[in-house]
Order: sequence, then C-alpha cells, then structure tokens
Amino acid sequence: MINKLKNKINSDIHLKELLKGSSIAFVLRILGIIAGYIFTLLITRGYGAEAMGVFALSFTLLQISSVIGRLGMDTALLRFVAEYSSQGKWDIVKDIYKKAVKLVLPFSIFVSILVFFLSPYIAEFVFKKPHLEPYFKIAAIGIVPFVLLFIHTESLRGLKKIKEYMLLQQAGIFILASILLGFITLLINQSTIKLLTNYINQIPISNYIFSVFIISLIAFIIWKKQLNNHQLTITNYKLTSTNSSLSYSTILSVSIPMLFSSSLALIMGWTDTIMLGMFRTEEEVGIYNVALRVSMITSITLMAINTIAAPKFAEFWGKKDLEGLAKVAQQSTKLIFWTSFPILLLFLIFPKPILGIFGEEFKAGTLAFMILTIGQFISSLSGDAGGFLKMTNNQRFLQNLNFFALLFNILLNYILIPIYGIIGAAFATMMALNIAKLIANIYIRNLYGFSFYINIIREKK
Repeated sequence: MINKLKNKINSDIHLKELLKGSSIAFVLRILGIIAGYIFTLLITRGYGAEAMGVFALSFTLLQISSVIGRLGMDTALLRFVAEYSSQGKWDIVKDIYKKAVKLVLPFSIFVSILVFFLSPYIAEFVFKKPHLEPYFKIAAIGIVPFVLLFIHTESLRGLKKIKEYMLLQQAGIFILASILLGFITLLINQSTIKLLTNYINQIPISNYIFSVFIISLIAFIIWKKQLNNHQLTITNYKLTSTNSSLSYSTILSVSIPMLFSSSLALIMGWTDTIMLGMFRTEEEVGIYNVALRVSMITSITLMAINTIAAPKFAEFWGKKDLEGLAKVAQQSTKLIFWTSFPILLLFLIFPKPILGIFGEEFKAGTLAFMILTIGQFISSLSGDAGGFLKMTNNQRFLQNLNFFALLFNILLNYILIPIYGIIGAAFATMMALNIAKLIANIYIRNLYGFSFYINIIREKK
C-alpha cells in the first residue's frame, strides 16, 4: 500500500510538487499560527479582552487599508511572475515588478496619510468610539510597509519560493511581535501600569506595526536577491520589442479587478468584526475575534495547499493545460478533506477547554466558535475557487461574486448581530462565505467542466 502510494507520487511530478510545497507551507503555517496565538494569548492574559478588541479593530483597519493600497498588484504579480518565470522570461518579470512598485508606492503613501488624518472620524462616526483614534493612527503608519510586504512576498510565491513566502508573510510578523510583546509585558510592573494607563492598550498594535516594518525590509532584500540571481538571464535576453513587455494599462486591467475582488473578500471577512464593533462592546469583539482565529485552524491545510496551488494554476493557465488545472484542483481538495476532518472533530468535542486557554471570559464564545468551525470546514472542501478564478483570467466574475457576497453578509450581520450578538455574527459569516464558494464552483464547472467538489473517497474516473 505504502509502496503503491510512493510510486503514484513519484510518477506524478505535479502531485509531488503540490505535496512538497504544501508540506513546507503547512509546517510554516503551523509555526505562524502558534506565534499568532502566543501573541493573542499575551494580549488576552496580559491586557484583557478589551485590549484584544482594540487590537482586532485596529488590525482590521490596517488590513482593509493595505488591500486598497496594494491596488491588486500583489495578486497580479503572483500571476505574472508565476506565468513568465516558468517560461524563462525574466526581463518581463523584472519590468512588471518595477511598474507595479511605481504604481503602488505613491498610492499606498496617499492611503496612509488619508487614513491617519481620517482616524478621528472613523473612530467617532463608524464605530461610535472616539477613544479608538490613537490606535487607528498607529495602524495608519503601518500601511506602506504592509503593502510592500505583500508585493514582495507574493512575488516570491510566484517563483514557488514557498518557504520564504510562508515564513515572511504568514509567520515572521507574529514571531517577532510575540517576542517583543512578551519582553515588554515582562518589564511592565504595577507602578508602570499606573503611569501608562492611557497608553497601555497601544502596546500590542505598536509592537505589531514595528514588526511589520522589520519583516517588510527583509522581504525586499530576499526578493532583490532573487532578481539578482537571474540578472544574467535578463542581460542576455533583452526585450525584443515593446510588445514583449506589459504596459501599465494591461497590468492595471488585471490588477484593478483583483483589487476590487480582494477588497470585497477582505471586507466580507472582517464585516462581522466591524459590525460587532458598531453594535457591541470591545469585550465582545475580543471574545469573537479569538473564537474566529481559533476556528480558522480548521482551514489551515486549505491555506497551506493553496500557497503552492495558486502558482500552479497560473502555470497551467499560461500553458493552456486545462487537464492539469483540473487535476491540481481535485488533488488539492482530497488533501484538504483528509487533513481537516480530525481538526473539526477535536474542536467540536472540546470547544470550551480550547477557548478557556485564552481565559475564562472567552468561554462565552463557545457556540459561535462551533458555528465558525463548521463553516470553515465546509469552506475548505470548496477549495481555493477564488484563487483559481484569479489565476485563470476570471477576476471580473470573482469581483462581482464577492460584491454580492459582501452585501449578503452585511445584511445578515445587520439583522442578526443586534439580536444574537456574536452567535449571529458567526452564523452570518458562515452562510455568506459558503454560498459564495458554491456559486464559484458552479461557475467553474460550467466553464471548464470540473469543480473543486469531487468524490472524496473514490478517484474520479
């Protein structure tokens, strides 16, 4: 049995690459999750649920602002770098990267300045909590390095540098932030806390932003090293005509729909947290955010496998190999199912003890945690339909789908949160996420004749 499995893997170069890449991504993703939960634990144990809620809202603002600041260039670079590097066209890779930075850098600076000066209005008129202003200003300072971090890490991912990508984007920030926050927390004593009463909740978000600056710089250095390694190829293979490169308008025609789809997807992912912040207390936001973060462990293998699957999709699309696309899609879903199911069972059997690790007050999120866990598992079985659509030039359909899903999510949250609180937010998020995934898979099946939903037990004939 084992020998048969080994022979099957060795005879299929793409399955082997998928397994190798996803294994590396899985290990580093686990490392990142551990670091992330250590960081969360340091906040909840050292500063309380309110501080966790403040961090979650500030982090939400950072995430949404940085997605806008990226102009969709991070995802466009993932696609273009994967497509052209696999063809050995390093001159085009370098040219696209330069153009992307020229577009993104000034725009992200503008977004950062705008968010900084609008922070008082966002705090007062959106969240009805004027005291959040200083936290939002700190988050605004981190927008530019956060944008550049994604530009360089997604470019590395396009080269299938999965180890570097996962370590920098998924693990590095939380590892560094956890070390710094743990050190600072140990140094703070009761007398210091009294002196820093008005600033104590700023420590977690300040640590995170400082870590973003450091990791972003490291990502830039590693990417430049990758380009320098291929400098000889670039030098010996000059652009033969202007048609060999991509114009700004061509790049933007791909990146802007990706910007809208990514923005809408991210906003949808944070709609529950934002609307809880509007209708409920910071404590409830903190409890829900912990439940949400822990439930996402259920989809850890989806994230790990998609890390290598997305550039594989772009590679097969560039070669017009639909059979290869279908094969990677279906293989990835099988891997996700068999690795996610045990986590689902663990979380549904022991929800209270798991949440209790973060403190007794977080056990109030047990039912929401269970709903979110089931939703994450069902979503995982839908595969990376969104990533597939981005890599196969279907970004405009994804943009429209995400817009529909966002409106649906906002409506459900608006109806359910005032009545049911965090349980309503969890149910709304689960429904919106999985309906969008279902529609995406139906669209893929109609267009290409396959979807990510397959017979898990038996090989497709």
